Amino acid sequence: MTRLARVALILALIAPPAWSVQPDEVLADAGLESRAREISQKLRCPVCQGENIDESNAPISRDLRLYVRERLVAGDSDREVVEAVADRFGEFVLFEPPARGANLILWWAGPLMALVALITAGLFLRNRNRPAPAVEDLSEDERRRLAEIMRDG
Repeated sequence: MTRLARVALILALIAPPAWSVQPDEVLADAGLESRAREISQKLRCPVCQGENIDESNAPISRDLRLYVRERLVAGDSDREVVEAVADRFGEFVLFEPPARGANLILWWAGPLMALVALITAGLFLRNRNRPAPAVEDLSEDERRRLAEIMRDG
């Protein structure tokens, strides 16, 4: 592969996220624009599922990016902007939902499952090394009975 082809491939792979934010969305104030991009990367596109609104080309993401910029121009803090978007669209749009209420189940499920797995593995390994319980030999009556069953069988 030639050097030019490699550069073109790398640019083609890196550039698509940069195409999402349209020139008419960019704020004149570089500080506010930087904050808007930071916030947009923390918010999930309601349509695209695993993509943040900064990288998404969906119309709803464009609307959300504009809304974030409007709130910042109005003087809202980053936290107020994120809360306003979450109030409007639900906590689903947050890539990192707050650890409160029903979300506590989600926050604690992973560590609890890991703990259960470690305990189960420990018990399994501990019991695996134990010798099997000794089996008692058959009594004379049991041997006779077994021999009869084997003959009749």
